[in-house]
Formats: sequence, C-alpha cells, structure tokens
Amino acid sequence: MIVINLDVMMAKRKMSLGELSDRVGITLANLSILKNNHAKAIRFSTLDALCKALDCQPADLFEFVPDPED
Repeated sequence: MIVINLDVMMAKRKMSLGELSDRVGITLANLSILKNNHAKAIRFSTLDALCKALDCQPADLFEFVPDPED
C-alpha cells in the first residue's frame, strides 16, 4: 500500500491545509482526500505543484508499506 505523508510534510513546513490549498490551487476537499490517504490516484501536475509548494521531492510525500495480507 502507498501511504501519502502530506500531513508530515505540512507539519515540517508549518503550513496549514488552507495555506497549501491557496499555494497549490487545489480545493480543501481534494487536499483532505490526499492527506487522509483516500486518494486512488494523483496527477503529475498536482504532484509537481505540491512539491513546489512544500519544497520537497515526491519521495518525501509517498511511502510504500507492505500489506500484511500479502
């Protein structure tokens, strides 16, 4: 399973969801979906905007966690 560590990066940058939404141009609802690991996919343009706003690499936002059932 891929875990999105958006909340971790936001905390490191001391950035609120509202501020990130303003910087990236993504709705609060869609950012919440990402932050709460409910997203099924992410566009490269969204990933690019998040990395620019958070000054990070894609690997900082994503983590692979093996599924215990496998």
